[in-house]
Amino acid sequence: MQHKMKVEVWSDVMCPFCYIGKRHYEQALAQFAENQQVEIVWKSFQLDPSIPEHFEQKPDLYEYLADRKGISVAQSRQMHDNVVAMAKNAGLNYNFDHAVVANSFKAHRVIQLAKSKGLGDAMEECLFRAYFTEGQDFGSTAVLVELGKSIGLAENEIADALENDHFAQLVQQDVQEAQYIGVTGVPFFVFNRQYAVSGAQPTPVFLETLQKSFAAWQREHAKPVLETVEGQVCTPDGDC
Repeated sequence: MQHKMKVEVWSDVMCPFCYIGKRHYEQALAQFAENQQVEIVWKSFQLDPSIPEHFEQKPDLYEYLADRKGISVAQSRQMHDNVVAMAKNAGLNYNFDHAVVANSFKAHRVIQLAKSKGLGDAMEECLFRAYFTEGQDFGSTAVLVELGKSIGLAENEIADALENDHFAQLVQQDVQEAQYIGVTGVPFFVFNRQYAVSGAQPTPVFLETLQKSFAAWQREHAKPVLETVEGQVCTPDGDC
């Protein structure tokens, strides 16, 4: 029997709204009376799998977004400034001047390893902070090893996850599942496979969805109440 309600989150570690959405969700969960019966499950999603693993010269984040969206660098900076303000309201410190553009596939491999150890949420938090606040390069194997070790993963396990096809397949499975259920952008929160929240919605939206989905989950997992016709029985303690 499933003992906790699952909240599945499709996310990419280079998505600024995913970190903000994580904070808003956590704030809602802290207000939710039954929060010990809720489990978060992080799912991989890549916003831009075309980013090369190796750059001759890495673009800064403002140039990268300007080129991708076909806008000016000034417009890109303004968009990022707006996100910085939104992040600050969520209690986060974004430092886009030092952000390193990188392909997130290797980071997702390490997230899949962390999930297998019950450390998925810790790994997501670590990677978000490393990218948005500390300006670390999650495309670097050495950086990923150190980040993984900081939450309790073993160095040899991280190295294996970055080479082992199994973890790459788990990433692809999450991506394919996102396509199947219609996820077109992240963050995308799915509550008990019945309700979904798209984007970094305000905390009250997450709280309302938690309450609604948990009530449904409780009904699904309620203990059966039986009308019993009593008779003579034997019990495990030897009474007959």
